[in-house]
Amino acid sequence: MAIGAAEIARILEAYPAVPAVGALGSHSAIDIADGAVTEGLASVVLTQTGRDATYARYFRTLRDASGARRRGCVDEVWDYPKFAELASPESQERLRQRGVVFVPNRAFSSYVPLDTIEREFRVPVVGARAMLRIEERSERENYYRLLEAAGIPSPRAIASPDAIDRLAIVKLPHARRRLERGFFTAASPAEFRTKSERLIARGTITADDLATARIEEYVLGPVFNFNFFFSPLVPRAEGLELLGVDERRESNLDGLVRLPAAQQLELTESERIPDYLVVGHGTLTLRESILEDVFRIGEKFVDAARARYPPGILGAFCLQTCLDRDGRPSVFDVAARIGGGTNVHLALGHPYGNALYREPMSTGRRIALEIRRAATDGRLGEILT
Repeated sequence: MAIGAAEIARILEAYPAVPAVGALGSHSAIDIADGAVTEGLASVVLTQTGRDATYARYFRTLRDASGARRRGCVDEVWDYPKFAELASPESQERLRQRGVVFVPNRAFSSYVPLDTIEREFRVPVVGARAMLRIEERSERENYYRLLEAAGIPSPRAIASPDAIDRLAIVKLPHARRRLERGFFTAASPAEFRTKSERLIARGTITADDLATARIEEYVLGPVFNFNFFFSPLVPRAEGLELLGVDERRESNLDGLVRLPAAQQLELTESERIPDYLVVGHGTLTLRESILEDVFRIGEKFVDAARARYPPGILGAFCLQTCLDRDGRPSVFDVAARIGGGTNVHLALGHPYGNALYREPMSTGRRIALEIRRAATDGRLGEILT
């Protein structure tokens, strides 16, 4: 049975008035930690042995003689042999004793099984715990269903490799790095077979994953990751905020597109097949005449999520979007939690978030601000699941 609101409420009875903020040490954990300490909350980052130096050494909080922070933003680092062990009964008890509210990122829902998160992880989660599952394209109730219910444009699905009649993108996980992508493009059934055979041979994808891959029309246009925030603590008309926009940098794909066509043709056929491994992010703004369309799809997503997965989306979420030749947005991916690219705005804030709050407002800080406001008003149960 899924962990419900009544159980979270009982857990919160033993929590301190001001909770600590926890996150798994990956993706946007630095943004989460920086936002927490900016809002006066303690930050706890849970790491895996061998991947802890970033947090335990380089961004670890250092204090002066009076105890005030003088450097860094990670107050505590808890190390585990494997990330999945953070969900052990002993670790959960420690998190509750410390009064941690946990901010999920993509790594959390990848390293810890979704069934465990939904039914066994008895630590308050900031945001919509039940909506993490919709990110799995193999699930029947995935984000494509939600986008369709919301009336939000998304790329046309292609039923099978034999039905490919235009440039398409094939979406499946990387064979070894399961958080990452084993995506590839194909414009015909023959190209699908040729590329998939090469990618299987070099260990980028597996035949089993290929059998359940999502194939969809490739929308030509620039990609924008819209970092939204929805607050249930304010009137509905004020609830949706657009904080900022980022774009991805994807391993050798970015290198390939920087080469002139003649040099691309000099590469081997295998080298011409790009990898879509996300290795970084950049920041963007958007032409203002398109912003209303972006807010419109954000509002539709919030309303559909509330109807389909009550209480709906809470806090940070990201709609990953391509704009077509007419500037119309088409959503091709959804993160029902903090996006992976918000570190581009930590400390400086997001452009739109700054304009809204009149001070630097990154996603991490906005999450911490929501926690602090809810704690002050006795409404933590409204933002936690």
